[in-house]
Amino acid sequence: MEPSTIVVLLAISAIVYAFYKVTKRTVLDRIPGPASKSFMLGNMGELMQNQVGLTEFSWQETYGNVVRFKAPFGMDRLLVSDPKALQHILMTSGYRWRKYRERKELSRLTSGKGLLWADGNTHKRQRKVMLPGFGTPEAKNFLPLFFSCASTISRRWSDILLTSEDQSYVFNIPEWASRATLDAIGQAAFDYNFGAADDHESELGKVYQNMLLKTFGSPSDGTLIALELFRLLPSFIIEFINDYNPMSKLKPVHKVTKVANAVAKELVSTKYNALLEDKSKHDIMSLLVKANAGENPKARLTDAELISQMRVLLLAGHETTANSLSWLLYELVRNLDLQTKLRAEIRASEKVAASRGDSELNIHDLERMPLLGATVKELLRYHPVAIHMFRMAHEDDVIPLSTPITTMTGEILTEIPVSKGTRTVISIPAYNRNKELFGEDAQIFNPYRWLEPNHVKKGVSLGPFANLATFSGGTRSCIGWRFAIIEVQAFIVELLSNFEFSATPQIDKVRREAAIVMVPTIEGEIEKGSQLPLRVTFAPKGGD
Repeated sequence: MEPSTIVVLLAISAIVYAFYKVTKRTVLDRIPGPASKSFMLGNMGELMQNQVGLTEFSWQETYGNVVRFKAPFGMDRLLVSDPKALQHILMTSGYRWRKYRERKELSRLTSGKGLLWADGNTHKRQRKVMLPGFGTPEAKNFLPLFFSCASTISRRWSDILLTSEDQSYVFNIPEWASRATLDAIGQAAFDYNFGAADDHESELGKVYQNMLLKTFGSPSDGTLIALELFRLLPSFIIEFINDYNPMSKLKPVHKVTKVANAVAKELVSTKYNALLEDKSKHDIMSLLVKANAGENPKARLTDAELISQMRVLLLAGHETTANSLSWLLYELVRNLDLQTKLRAEIRASEKVAASRGDSELNIHDLERMPLLGATVKELLRYHPVAIHMFRMAHEDDVIPLSTPITTMTGEILTEIPVSKGTRTVISIPAYNRNKELFGEDAQIFNPYRWLEPNHVKKGVSLGPFANLATFSGGTRSCIGWRFAIIEVQAFIVELLSNFEFSATPQIDKVRREAAIVMVPTIEGEIEKGSQLPLRVTFAPKGGD
């Protein structure tokens, strides 16, 4: 059967199924939302092809924190940013709300069948094995390593500035941030130096560079429709299609799979040999290999799962942190007063450390820097790198609401009864800019909100950090959130201590590009990949 015939049959099946669902009336039909743009695409183009957050912010302002919109073939979806609803879906319900099957497939493509892909009992088992390596003490112990990786960037940049005519240079921040954070996760997770910051030709660094943007950025109408059609196919067929698809869009992710799997297999073998020789280290992969060698079968991962976990750590551990650093520096060049105040706070802490004979700040120094802490919280609130979470009800349920909604028939709902199979899209940006939680200025980058009493409301408990949705929550909360926070703090302390950042003319053309994660690009130059060109000079050493 020709591929085109298969597509036609799937489309017909989707239309028949959609007709059945559309004629079966539910409470979702009465929830306000935008008019559908077309039967084939629905509102998915508005949601997935726009700059990050713009569509959600508009819908949230017009319709509230629960919005009904149309997916392809007229299928209903709920866009959710209501705090109590998110708490229920992410935390209270456990695994009763799970990832869409086709979204799980994107996780498999990018990182294998590891923690990002797994669900239900498989996810519970994998997470239980991995948790011991991600506690608070473990995260804090990696601070010197993060400082070391940040200092490598400082050294490279200093060499370039010293050879420039006016001791200034325009760096593409995402490129350098990606290389530095890849080295950081390599050393913390695997006790392995990829050398990405020192050697731009590092094969692993090269294949990861712009991989998500090349593969998932600017999805076409056809791609969004195909994703909807995938729900009608068995998983093994979807996997076969994607693994052997010659489309150029998938080439970057196939290349990453090949290179990352080879590196992972080599590292796992090295860790097993070290364990046998009683030379095991304390990096995360060594802890996993050690747990895998134990007698408890419930505390084991297969070799394939071990390799996938390494790919999860590589992707999530460097891609998200690198983009967070880029967005923070973007804000600091737009607010030079904040940059100056942060540098002054860093200088004061460095003096305290020097007075006790330390050449480097420790974790307690970071914890005693209120503006730094507030700035990182605001970064994670205002620029969440992860954008959406896609969840489907695996049984009939009732979603509670923080704010009642008025249906199109005038009924006031304090909860929404939903049937098995109901699909929601959780908007992290929309929740993080909820004015009822974060103040009337929630659409403004303002770190000082975290230092002012009652500016940020406590509200419903959500997520592991600062009541933000940035790290998800509950059973699928980001396992490495503590590492991410400490790593960002270490990098910003090192970079601001040594350099001053200022805007270039392109700053007004920066786009918040959606590519599974939020990536900075320049308007009209997406083919050049992730870009945030900033001018860097040496920071003044005194008088801040």
